[in-house]
Amino acid sequence: MNSEESEDIKRYFGVVAEGLRHDIQQVAEGHEIVLTQVKEFRKEVREEFREVRAVIKFSFAELDQRIGTLENEMLRMKKRLEQLEMQKG
Repeated sequence: MNSEESEDIKRYFGVVAEGLRHDIQQVAEGHEIVLTQVKEFRKEVREEFREVRAVIKFSFAELDQRIGTLENEMLRMKKRLEQLEMQKG
């Protein structure tokens, strides 16, 4: 192999290496874009999850209050029924 062939091979591998550098840079940039998108998605999901928890918490409190009201009304009706049965009996 002469020096001209060696120089051609060096140039060829230089071109190949430069292409690989470019490809690696593109992959790195793509990775950064995907990472940013994932972070934004996680932030959105976290915020939406907080909202859903707040709605569930509010709904649970409202249902708990309604059940409490129904239980109290039921107790009041039971007492009234017992009084009526005692008056009849």
